[in-house]
Amino acid sequence: MKKGRIEEIFNKARFADNPEEYKIFYRDFEKILVKTLPEFFTESEGFEKIPVSRIVKIERNNTVLFEKINE
Repeated sequence: MKKGRIEEIFNKARFADNPEEYKIFYRDFEKILVKTLPEFFTESEGFEKIPVSRIVKIERNNTVLFEKINE
């Protein structure tokens, strides 16, 4: 379910919206890093270096579109 929702957001951002408006928050060891969607795609190398499971939140123009609930 989570992966499907994230894929839906990414597809809309890449093909229908301005990808620069999206911020991706993801875990990097004990830190949460933030990148714009284009930066995240480059950094993650197609989810090879940063898997979807490390994404904790996605925002567009300060509106939360996805947020991972603490495990």
